[in-house]
Amino acid sequence: MCDQESMMNVDDNPKMPIAAEVWERPDMRTALANHDFATVYFLLHRQLKVSQRDISRRTGQSGSEIYEIMKEGRQVNSYKLLIRIADGLGIPRGYVGLASDPLPKPSTPGSSDDEHHDIQAFLDYAAQLTVAPNDGLPAQAAAPPELITAPAPRHVGGSDVAQLVVMTAAMRRLDYQFGGGAYRDAVAAQAQWAEQLVHAQSDDNTERALLTAVADLHNLAGWVSFDVGMHRAARSHFRRALAVAHGADDPTLSANILYRAGRLHLHRGTQRVDRGPTERNGPDYFRVALRLFQLGQVQAQDAGCALTSAVLCANAGWAYALLGERQPMLRALGRAEDEFARADPGRAPGWVRFFGEADLSASQGVALTAQPTPTPDDLRIGIARLGDAIGRRGADSQRSRCFELTALAVAHLQDGPNEIAIHTARIAVETAQMVRSSRIIDRLTPILRYAHKHPKNSDLQQVANDIRFMRQTT
Repeated sequence: MCDQESMMNVDDNPKMPIAAEVWERPDMRTALANHDFATVYFLLHRQLKVSQRDISRRTGQSGSEIYEIMKEGRQVNSYKLLIRIADGLGIPRGYVGLASDPLPKPSTPGSSDDEHHDIQAFLDYAAQLTVAPNDGLPAQAAAPPELITAPAPRHVGGSDVAQLVVMTAAMRRLDYQFGGGAYRDAVAAQAQWAEQLVHAQSDDNTERALLTAVADLHNLAGWVSFDVGMHRAARSHFRRALAVAHGADDPTLSANILYRAGRLHLHRGTQRVDRGPTERNGPDYFRVALRLFQLGQVQAQDAGCALTSAVLCANAGWAYALLGERQPMLRALGRAEDEFARADPGRAPGWVRFFGEADLSASQGVALTAQPTPTPDDLRIGIARLGDAIGRRGADSQRSRCFELTALAVAHLQDGPNEIAIHTARIAVETAQMVRSSRIIDRLTPILRYAHKHPKNSDLQQVANDIRFMRQTT
């Protein structure tokens, strides 16, 4: 508790810091936690004799803003204003929900670190944000990966946000065509630079659009990090993207982030299964992925975006397939088709417009053929769906085309190394060589299993050798 003399002198000397003990009082801590700044300012005035003018000097707020807060109970929800008030008055940021979580160090590709704690923390965070109220950036917002960046403007307008959106869209197109390995560091650096804009001056409408743009940029940074095998870095970017999208009150973007995070864990589970029977936690990753897709469906329903719902249902179907749960898989795929039929892609956000007829067919084909024991009809229909997807792909979707060719080759290989299977596998490898993506090489691994089962088939062995060479040189 401050003594009476120090409390009386604060207003006489505005530069004198407010004693730290003031913020420890139970009534003050409660008001800070609730963002009840009418009570905070009243307690400062009553206990320290701090005038409205001095609060204004310390926080940079106008006299009318101070009056609206104290007399009319105006709420303070702006992220930037909370920072200004906390720093100006000397309030510990954590007391008003602005503390940042420590960022885990990104792992290098191929790292064998135990990810259990990291995954559980991410899943808990995603679940928490799904049900939390949208009242600005959440408490414990994830910090971006540390990077030295160039100076950013002090004031942000609509043109600055528009440029950021255009740049993100351009880098996303390059990722589709060439893979994340070509542009990952550029995207991550751009995301870190854009973080500075969050603290610049802007009006309320610009602030929300800016938060959405920054969140989508981290969403892309997470995706391309995933594509080159930087799984912890990817999770860090996804975590930050979720926090900023939540602050922007953009459930469609939050749903898309959860979809991409789910895909990361589907891939991790598949990697574990492909390594053989000593790896037993593949299904654990599939369950994490499924839970993230389900959380994304909640956000998509809140937003009323049918195309986003279609993406999440299709991928939930894939997760069910990998878990060997056929009936839930069929229900999820059926719902994906229904949602896609009523979607209006022209009105959907840019980050989900990639999902077209080819992607729907590919999702169905991959799920049907990825089951542990697909029925003959599942294989037949799945092969047809994959063939349809491949036929719709252009030069701007090389990575997707390679994934689908690989899945098609593996589906054909279930009947043995026939001519169609080997030809398809060969095309998949040739396509993979045009894209910088460790994820593609991981997805080719099942072909090696079939090559091991058929050591006397020279054509299949040649394909396997090409895959091994790519693994060694990428």
